[in-house]
This record gives sequence, structure tokens and C-alpha cells, in this order.
Amino acid sequence: MNSSPNPPELIGQAPEFLDALAHASATASLDRPVLIVGERGSGKELLAGRIHYLSLRWEGPFLKVNCAALTEELLESELFGHEAGAFTGAARRHLGRFERAEAGSLFLDEIASASRRVQEKLLRVIEYGEFERVGGEDTLIADVRVIAAANVDLPERAQSGAFRADLLDRLAFDVIAAPPLRTRPSDIPILAAHFASALAAEIGEPFDGFTREAMASFINHDWPGNVRELKNAAERSYYRWRVAERDGPVDEVVIDPFQGIQLPVSNHARATAHNETHKTTTPPLPRDAPAAAYNLRDHLDIIERDLTERALAANGWNQRRTADFLSLSYDQMRGLVRKYALAKNTKPRREKRPA
Repeated sequence: MNSSPNPPELIGQAPEFLDALAHASATASLDRPVLIVGERGSGKELLAGRIHYLSLRWEGPFLKVNCAALTEELLESELFGHEAGAFTGAARRHLGRFERAEAGSLFLDEIASASRRVQEKLLRVIEYGEFERVGGEDTLIADVRVIAAANVDLPERAQSGAFRADLLDRLAFDVIAAPPLRTRPSDIPILAAHFASALAAEIGEPFDGFTREAMASFINHDWPGNVRELKNAAERSYYRWRVAERDGPVDEVVIDPFQGIQLPVSNHARATAHNETHKTTTPPLPRDAPAAAYNLRDHLDIIERDLTERALAANGWNQRRTADFLSLSYDQMRGLVRKYALAKNTKPRREKRPA
């Protein structure tokens, strides 16, 4: 029996949100597969929980699997189980989620990430209630309601062949849309205050709300991460306000936790910046002069000197920093500086050239 026989708390008053809530509640009574679509962080898992706890299966298990978090082999084993010796490391029999969710519901998040092989096995267990463990021969019966979720266009995936159309038909007995937060701006103040006050109660500190300016910052943000992003931002803003030992309503909103932080630069970014900084115009080859009259070494020296001088200027004429920037040793850098007289008290090095 499930230890939490109550629907999860879903907060909001916007018409779009209330419509989704009513749709989920109505679907709960029908013992059929359900597909929930929506952007990341929009509350698909909470809607799935509501469907389960309002259904006749509410006393049974409610299990969840993120299909995108597992490889094909691990997902297949996690869903359908495996027999001992089915693959390397399978020392004992493992019961899959379909066995463990018997008489309950199984929530398959990011169902679009499942491989074609797993999709085929899902279709069979949804259609006929039958499956086999990996490495097993016995056909097992599953009495499980499947609730799936996707944050991509599954009909388009099915049309392109990336997702089985027959599986989509079975999953989409009914389709519920979880509305993105930007379509329900009237819920943002309610949710922000709820999340911050919950954290305040958790750490035993007072919460005096958000100022009008702070709340305007919440409302004006686009929230690509939806309710999940808002929860993090509201809790973060309150926490930093309290850590700074400030009293009264929270007046500073911290949506981007990396704002003002110097992040390390990757090798790829450094190489890109280097190429952009040191773009130079290569001296054109003479068209009319005979080939023997063109001195390639002089041509390359012009380019090398120009790039070296630009790199030194970009790094404050610090030779060690410039050497790192150009992926050279310090001795190589000093040689270039001497060769092209790019520092005080240096003279260009004369090289003998073949006649």
C-alpha cells in the first residue's frame, strides 16, 4: 500500500492551470493510459500523481521512471526486470517496475527517449498486459496503469519514424497539456510566496513576503524552466536575503545563480576567443610577378609578427600570459619577442636566407 494516499499539492488559480487540473481529475477514473505533454518543469509529474491518487488504484504503488536517464539496456532491465546471468553483472534476479507497480500506476517520464526496442516491449505490455524479464522465457502478466509524459512533439516524432505510431496511439487514449508558467502569470506571486514560505518554515526563520519590486522581477521573467525554475529562484532569493541578515520583505530577486561569478573558460572557448582576437588580413599574393620573385618566408613572418603583437597587446604585454594564450612555451614566446623586437631593448634577429 502506498504511504501517501493523497493527491500531490498543485497550486494555482489561473484558468489554464485549473483546466489542466480538471482534465487530470476527470481522467483519473478511467483505467486507461494517459499522455501528459508540456515543457520541462511545468508540473507533468504532479499531474500524473494526481491522476493516480484520484483513481481506483490509489492504494497501489505509484512508481516513476525517467526514460532519458538510463541507457537502453538499463531502461529495459529497470522496466521489465532481468534473470540472473542475463548479462554481465546480473548476479541475481531483478524485479522490474512493471512487477513492482502491480495493481498501481507507472509514470514514464520523457517517454520519447525510449529506444525502438523498449517501445516495442511497452506496446505489448500496454496492449496485452504481457512481458518477459530480460534473459527470461516465462511470460508474466502486468496489471499496471501507464501514465507517460513528453516534452517534445510526439506526433511529429511518430510521423518521422523516430517514435512508434502504434505506441503513441495507445498512450494517447487521453492527452493532458501542462501549461507553461508564462501563460499563467497570475499564479507567479502565489507560487513564489508559497515556495519561499515553505523554505522559511523548514529552516525556522520568518518570511515577510516579497516587495512589489521583487515580485515584478518574478512576473516579468520568461521562466523557460517553468515552475521548477521559479521554485529555485524564490527559495534562493529568500535564502540569500536571510544569509545577509536582512529583515523585512525580500527586496532582491536572484533568478540567475551565476550572475556576477567568473566562470572557468573551456579550451574550446579559449581557442574561439583566440581566433576572433587574432583575425588578420593575410598579405595578398602578387598576381603579376613570377613565382620565383615571391618570398614565402617573409610573407609568413609578417603574419607571425602581427599575431604575436596582437596577442601581447591583448594580454597586457605579459609574456608568460601570452605564451599560455598562444599555447607556446615561455622560451618560444621570448624568442618571438626578440625576433620581432616587440619589447624594449630588443632588436630584430637577422636570419641568413638561402640565396
